[in-house]
Amino acid sequence: MLSLPSVPRRVRTAVGALLLLAALTALVVLPRSDRGTAARQDGAPTRITDGDIPWPGEGQAAVTLEGSARVLTHGAQRPVPIASLAKVMTAYVVLTGHPLRPGEEGPRIEVDRQAAHEAGVGGESTVVVTPGDRRTERELLHLLLLPSANNIARLLARWDAGSEEAFVRKMQRAAQDLGMHDTTYTDAGGIEPTTTSTAADQLKLAREAMRLPVLRDIVSTREATVPGVGRVANTNTLLGTSGVVGLKTGSTTPAGGNLLWAAKTDGTHLLLGAVLHQRAHTTPAEGLTAALEASRALIDGLRARPRSTGSEG
Repeated sequence: MLSLPSVPRRVRTAVGALLLLAALTALVVLPRSDRGTAARQDGAPTRITDGDIPWPGEGQAAVTLEGSARVLTHGAQRPVPIASLAKVMTAYVVLTGHPLRPGEEGPRIEVDRQAAHEAGVGGESTVVVTPGDRRTERELLHLLLLPSANNIARLLARWDAGSEEAFVRKMQRAAQDLGMHDTTYTDAGGIEPTTTSTAADQLKLAREAMRLPVLRDIVSTREATVPGVGRVANTNTLLGTSGVVGLKTGSTTPAGGNLLWAAKTDGTHLLLGAVLHQRAHTTPAEGLTAALEASRALIDGLRARPRSTGSEG
């Protein structure tokens, strides 16, 4: 039994992270046609043995440790609809073009008639806004990422690029720059089933998104009060449990339930993961519940590994 009662906390933290990385690395074995599912490390195919990780029973998933180049995947990494996970790229593109420092609100953006008209139309996830109101960039990012408002995604797109079509081209260029070669964006909110990606590609975005302090702060917020709108809640109900500190939910009938998540392993390091295409072609609510449950099981299983590994002498 390994015991480190006298080791300083910063050393124990570093050891815990290394042990998790070692645990993830140990799960990768040489390819066999009758075991596991494909993953990639520096372009080389590998395999993950069945039962090593509590993967979802359907769809696809991917996990990595922040700072590691290794990504472990489960399920066929083929492009599928991602619903509102698209809004992470929307926020990333907006903040890349209009960066905010921690505590900054940013420029005030006028709510146009189109954004106001789209509230409650078509069964989409939207928020009620008043035309002519001027909301700060940060306030609109809260409405984009917490209640997942599609009308706000399109408003931000028009503000940033002049039209949603021009903004989507910026999203696609950003995806290519990040090496997301299996990702296609066709709208800013993710309501279109032609906006598709893979779990592995979404982790490439998650790495960069969580490096933006403002975005990282917003996606970790359970609820916020936005003037002119009121109190809004985060659709990611795992926040505050299982070490979860972000990122974004997404659910439609064709996409099923999806969750791009970040969870603490210790005081400093993050596990990043994506769970896609859960209970597709049922209802958005059923799909989202399945994605949240599958993600919780996956996160808890991975977070338990450093402790179990570290207790063996």
